[in-house]
Amino acid sequence: MTEKIGILGCGWLGFPLAQALVQKNYEVYGTTTSQDKLETLKNEGINPYLVSLSASKIEGEIQDFLSRIDTLVINVPPRLRGTSKESFFDKMQLLLEAIKSSSVSRIIFISSTAVYGDVYGEVTEETPTMPNTESGRQLVQVEKLFQTDDSIRTTVIRFGGLIGPDRNPATMLSGRTGLRNGHDPINLIHLEDCIHMIITILEKGYWGELFNGVYPHHPAKRDFYTEQAQKLGIPAPIYLKDSDKNPGKIVVSRNFLDKSHVFNTSIAL
Repeated sequence: MTEKIGILGCGWLGFPLAQALVQKNYEVYGTTTSQDKLETLKNEGINPYLVSLSASKIEGEIQDFLSRIDTLVINVPPRLRGTSKESFFDKMQLLLEAIKSSSVSRIIFISSTAVYGDVYGEVTEETPTMPNTESGRQLVQVEKLFQTDDSIRTTVIRFGGLIGPDRNPATMLSGRTGLRNGHDPINLIHLEDCIHMIITILEKGYWGELFNGVYPHHPAKRDFYTEQAQKLGIPAPIYLKDSDKNPGKIVVSRNFLDKSHVFNTSIAL
């Protein structure tokens, strides 16, 4: 019987993930907050649903969506900057209650290496979380919320910085001056490897586990973003000569690599 996968949040990662799953003959259901994108999803063979989450309510066809699937990929990042101050934890708590009244039993929750904060040295899945941002703190709370619920089996993936088509951090840093920590190593992952990791977890049945998702190449930020800017033909960022020579953190995807899996797509675009 064909496994039915739901993707909550068909954005930059969720949409190509859904496309890749359709190519592998999964029955795929996806949500969007935009009426305009429903037709786009449908045209790609994705069963589209209009769903919008907030800290106080879930609008749209959430129960119909959840009733169709076996496994749910939650790809909803916290948006706590600017004027948006609503609680990501409250939003995910509402979602969990909806899930518990459905037939969904397996979840992949997309998190971030931001949960580790500004630690130094090698970071693995065994490293204690020490988030130093509000989004990082709420991500830790939500990870625990899902992982400690015995009615579902949740696997968490903590991705590093995302890079890929139409998304290169060098463009956001271009021309900026006075940047600190240019000696810190980068911790990035390409979109194709994000999809590769998620599909591997689905196919191998790695449930109730924790994975870091970072490509195993960690040049200094100054070197990497200068090279990327030159390739793109844009002004390079200018970093200060830091007197603080702490080594920064290198996030290692130990669980994934120890299972004899590899990353396939270079972060050097």
